[in-house]
Amino acid sequence: MSPDLLDTFELIVKLTQQMSLYLVLAYLLTKTPVLRPMVDLAVHLPHKLILYVTFSLFCIMGTYFGEQTHGAIANTRAMGAILSGLLGGPVTGFLVGLTGGLHRYSLGGFTDLACAISTTSEGLFAGLMHLRLRRSSQLEELFNPLRVFVIALIAEMMQMMIILLVARPFGEAWALVQTIALPMMLVNSLGAALFMSMIRDQRTMAEKLSTAHSAKALKIAERTVGILAGGFNQENTARIARIIYQETNVSAVAITDKDKLLAFIGTGDDHHIPGTPISSSLTLDAIHQNRVVFADGVAQHYQCSLSNNCQLGSSLIVPLRGDNEVIGTVKLYEKKQRIFLNLNQTLGEGIARVLSNQILHGRYVEQKSLLTQAELKLLHAQVSPHFLFNALNTLAAITRRTPDKARPLIQDLAAFLRANLKRGTGEITLREELEHIQHYLTIELARFGDQLQVEIQVPEQYQHISLPTFTLQPLVENAIKHGTSTLLEQGKIRIWAESDNDDLLLTVEDNAGAFPAEPKESDGLGLNIVNRRIKSIYGEEFGLTTHCIPDQQTRVQVRLPRNPE
Repeated sequence: MSPDLLDTFELIVKLTQQMSLYLVLAYLLTKTPVLRPMVDLAVHLPHKLILYVTFSLFCIMGTYFGEQTHGAIANTRAMGAILSGLLGGPVTGFLVGLTGGLHRYSLGGFTDLACAISTTSEGLFAGLMHLRLRRSSQLEELFNPLRVFVIALIAEMMQMMIILLVARPFGEAWALVQTIALPMMLVNSLGAALFMSMIRDQRTMAEKLSTAHSAKALKIAERTVGILAGGFNQENTARIARIIYQETNVSAVAITDKDKLLAFIGTGDDHHIPGTPISSSLTLDAIHQNRVVFADGVAQHYQCSLSNNCQLGSSLIVPLRGDNEVIGTVKLYEKKQRIFLNLNQTLGEGIARVLSNQILHGRYVEQKSLLTQAELKLLHAQVSPHFLFNALNTLAAITRRTPDKARPLIQDLAAFLRANLKRGTGEITLREELEHIQHYLTIELARFGDQLQVEIQVPEQYQHISLPTFTLQPLVENAIKHGTSTLLEQGKIRIWAESDNDDLLLTVEDNAGAFPAEPKESDGLGLNIVNRRIKSIYGEEFGLTTHCIPDQQTRVQVRLPRNPE
């Protein structure tokens, strides 16, 4: 082997050793938060600052560890400038290259100015490539090792050209380039490609972990949805705890309220008994201070407060929050011989947020149910006294004039009141609603006689459809109380049903036209309650619409889904 080839080979080996140092540092960086701006591509000033400091140090180290040859320094400085430009963009690449170049210039030598210019140019060139790929929506190509190799190779060729153009005397510059060109182009290009390959692998791993975390969180959310709507109690939390235990594969799961243990599944369930008061000081701290407590048994001591023989060695305690206050905790445990994974730490906090939202939703549903019951009781109170007073007066009059007709009227009144008292907040069929209305109308027809005419036209095909209790009856009562009862001539009420695509339209119409344009709160209270209930159950596109032609007609229409499920 000729002396020139031997020198070149030796230089390649020495530069490869420097490159190896870069790669070792890159591996160490993958274990620290410093790598995050590199993995995510720096877009914010703090991230760019981290890149600037990190790769500026790489440039300076590359110069210091370089190999003296022909009065110059063969080095791996260019890797720092090129990688900073690719990951941070033109400005970052330029500043890192400038810093590395100025440091090299301060060391002197006949190539000092050429090296300062070339290092700055390499950082700027790599940054421009970053900008080009960003504008063409090919940013992922920045992590392609082959593309990085080519970019670094072109940048190193630029450096050799700048040395030939700037360094003097030219003869020495030419001799230097002949010696260092191949080793520096090969090693720096390969090193940049390997460095980027490590960052790409880290991105891939982070994406996989993120996907796994998201999949677990979604699975837990899917399996637990609706459970806590029935209340934050031992039965429901036991179901939640078992689902979390199955999906996370931790050693144990516990859920508490502010005072006691509600559920415990897994290792240690022989002495962690649901229903007992909270005894762990760590849990009480998490509740009182509203903070996440992670006791890994090393950095923060963990010891089961109930048994010295407990196998559990670490615990993550996350507060459950509702209405800006802590209402309990969810706790994940691992055995003493098992490591608590970072994935489970993040997942535990996500689970707590999901459960907190479900608890809030459960409280909302409970309050909504209580409101519905209160509104129905209000409807009971609104319907019964007024109707009962008039019905009893009617019965008293009929009993005196035609006693034989009083008995069936009493039976209708009894059937109406019995149904009124037995009805809950659920749904009934349209047929049952019409039967209830018929009992009511029988009394009213006896009261008004020929002054009231009622026509009901509801085809059999619609009578099986479900609707909320007290949907039509308040409308019919309103039509009589505020409509036909005010007329001197005969009052007419018509009730009918028809379909509108997938919807059912129920209409109650009277010939009074007495519905006010701006009704008082008491006048429209029953209708408003019916309207709100329908919208809350089926959606905003359903409910009541009212149309009134003064002194001629009032029409109230109810829109319902034909298939309520």
